[in-house]
Amino acid sequence: MPNIIHKVGIKSSSMDDVYQALTTQAGLAGWWTSNVRGEGTQIGNIIEFRFGAGGFDMKVVDLKKPTFVRWEVVAGPEEWVGTTIEFELKQDGEYTIVLFKHLNWKEPIEFMHHCSTKWAIFLMSLKSLLESGQGNPDPHDIKIDNWN
Repeated sequence: MPNIIHKVGIKSSSMDDVYQALTTQAGLAGWWTSNVRGEGTQIGNIIEFRFGAGGFDMKVVDLKKPTFVRWEVVAGPEEWVGTTIEFELKQDGEYTIVLFKHLNWKEPIEFMHHCSTKWAIFLMSLKSLLESGQGNPDPHDIKIDNWN
């Protein structure tokens, strides 16, 4: 099955700060979408993410503070349901390295290409949030096509 993978280094002396941005409502709203409900701080929680073009519900399926977050997509576009999203964190000097994976796509359709680019944009928003205090979550993100 095809996967989306990205790596980004965030200048941060603490993996905890990055982990908080991936698990708390305020953190997620600061880099991915300003319309988020729920917390990703406990296994089994559902986080609802809404965008102008639609939305996703993620079930938190694994947490290893401060190094790992895994969600399963339980509602959203058909292509996303059943896929998993992982954030693996590790410290490398003054950088926290984020290894991102959106796993188990059924096939590499055009929408997957769009999502890969958008994940890169949002990971740069995460980097900006943690390095400068200001991310670019939806609806303030870079738009790339009709899917946004």
